[in-house]
Amino acid sequence: MVERFANDGLEFEVDDLGDPGAPAVVLLHGFPQDRRAWAGVAELLVAAGRRVLVPELRGYAEHGSPGSRRRYTLDVLTTDVLALARTAGVDRFDLAGHDWGAALAFHVAGRHPERVRTLTALSVPHRGAWAGAGARQLWRSAYIGLFQLPVLPELALTPRFLERRLVRSGLGAEHARRYATAKNRRALHWYRAMLVPGRKQFPRVTVPTLFAWGDGDEFVTERLARRCGRWVDGEYTFEILRGVRHWIPEMHPRRAAELVLSRCR
Repeated sequence: MVERFANDGLEFEVDDLGDPGAPAVVLLHGFPQDRRAWAGVAELLVAAGRRVLVPELRGYAEHGSPGSRRRYTLDVLTTDVLALARTAGVDRFDLAGHDWGAALAFHVAGRHPERVRTLTALSVPHRGAWAGAGARQLWRSAYIGLFQLPVLPELALTPRFLERRLVRSGLGAEHARRYATAKNRRALHWYRAMLVPGRKQFPRVTVPTLFAWGDGDEFVTERLARRCGRWVDGEYTFEILRGVRHWIPEMHPRRAAELVLSRCR
């Protein structure tokens, strides 16, 4: 069983659960989560006969949080996922992500369809879908512009402020408290890497894909969520989860596990 893996001179912790010989599922968390966001989902996937790999992603890991935004582009982050698979001895895997983890999952599947059996994305759509998403989405995403500023976001995101903000957005108090007090501020570079100079290429996805979005999500509009399918050329399913807010893995682990398993072959 793998407990750590290395890539790009960095080291990352990973939960490796279930039978090592079973089909593998890789779960990617978002901001400001940690790998325990998937704990309830992982337990259910293991019970369903899957090996589950849940890494602490770049910007969150104790020895995996570089200071340069250039080391947080989706292309670079993709190499972390492939390094995990290589260390675990996994050639192909089912892939699921939430929030920024969903954006990364789309990128991994688009760049390396030969490695990804199926893709399940929760809450956040393909990066290509954001262009033309409308004024309402721009308003909801205004915080992304603020995160581009140096130093100020790190100072503003005090534990008390972040915890209260997360709870207001529908996250449970225990999760909110843990995320708010974690050493995760380097992960703001995921946002800052959006403006790293260079040609932005968001690959189209050809693997069987499910995208699920809660209609109570205050960060992603329905218009943006529905645009996601334009970037998937393979088998595609879009599910609207009624009465569900942004934090699907933590608050609805059974539903999240069902969605992942519905894609698995």
